[in-house]
Amino acid sequence: MLSGAIKNIDPGNVLIILLQKLKYMDKLELKGAWNELKGKVKQAYGDFTDDDLKHEEGKDDELYGRIQQKTGKTRDEVITWLKSL
Repeated sequence: MLSGAIKNIDPGNVLIILLQKLKYMDKLELKGAWNELKGKVKQAYGDFTDDDLKHEEGKDDELYGRIQQKTGKTRDEVITWLKSL
């Protein structure tokens, strides 16, 4: 569902862009889309927890930092990787 949309996003803050694209969805659809992305991250890196992938509005940098710590990737690599899921 989301993987095609994510691959076509221009460089930038993928989480904010994703949330903007999904802002017209109802809360249940949005939660499902976010859970799908989290599931793909967990499949790639089994040591991620729900707390690691918790997203709070205005705290995107903290989420990127947690992903960077777990994966050993740079911020740009994390963004590119998330767009590829």
